[in-house]
Order: sequence, then C-alpha cells, then structure tokens
Amino acid sequence: MEQINELKARYSISDSRDQRPDLGFITVDPGRLAALLAELQQVRGYTHLSFITAVDYPETGTFQLTYMVHNFESAHSLGVRTVISRDTALMESVHHLWKQAKTYQRELKEMYGIDFPGSPGVDDPFILEGWQGPPPMRRDFDTRAYSEKTYFPRPGRKTSDPRRHMQSRLYPDYTPFEEET
Repeated sequence: MEQINELKARYSISDSRDQRPDLGFITVDPGRLAALLAELQQVRGYTHLSFITAVDYPETGTFQLTYMVHNFESAHSLGVRTVISRDTALMESVHHLWKQAKTYQRELKEMYGIDFPGSPGVDDPFILEGWQGPPPMRRDFDTRAYSEKTYFPRPGRKTSDPRRHMQSRLYPDYTPFEEET
C-alpha cells in the first residue's frame, strides 16, 4: 500500500485499506477516477481489469462503482471505488484503457441505468433484448409487481406453494410436525 500513499494527495483518495496482503481498496472522487486508473495501469503495473461492478444505495441516492484491477508482477489486486449520484448516473468511460471495460459498462447501463457516454455499444441491448421496464438491478425495482403485470394469469395455469408442491411430489406420505394434529 506504499504506492497508494504516494497517490493519496494527488488523486484525493478519501479511504484506503488493505483487506489482505494481496488485496486492497481505495475510494476516489469520480472526477479523478479515470486519471487514477490510467496511472495504475501505465505506471503502477495494474494491467488487468478484472471487473467493474455497482452497488445501489437508494437510501443515499448513490451508486458505488468498483473497478477491480490486478498487477500480475506483484500478485496484488486493487479495488478502486467511487460514488456517483443515482439521479444522474453518469460515469466517464475507461474503454480506452481496457477493451473489456466496454462490456462491463454496457451491462451496468442496462441493469442499473448508469451511462458511460462515448463507450462503444453502450446503448446496444446486452442481455435484456426488448426490455421495456426500468433497470432491473436497482433496489427499488419491484420484481413481483413487474411479474404480475407482465406475466398475467392464463387459463389452465395453476400456482402452487413450492414447498408443499415438492413435499407432495417427493414425500407424499410424510406429514411435517407442524401439520400433525
């Protein structure tokens, strides 16, 4: 983490911690993220982007983005975190640093509604071809309401409690203690 201490002042790193000897995390302002990632890649040896992921915090109106980068020479992984507004949900693209970033960014756009302007194919369907609803990975997405609206009851279709259905199929002679009289 010595090299992180060197970067703290220059990139306004607000939090840093070692989780294990081979894994650390830092938090940086979104406006400084791309420049920090470029230095980590080009100067500090973090040449592999393992993934980009998001966590939705509707209670604070934010998303936390984590860019996991790896340095093969030192066998060290570093999670670079940043927090962006949930309302605007915009982040600078890093596809110019790692080609695979465009795939992660495309997924985050579709699943969370986070936009990465200028990222190739960011608006192309990724998994949810023809999806008309709100981003399904946002915590305020109501899965049940969406399912009830989209997959209406059809004649001849019956719904069963999965626990009772499996019990009747697999153990027809078994009566659980709670149902015994």
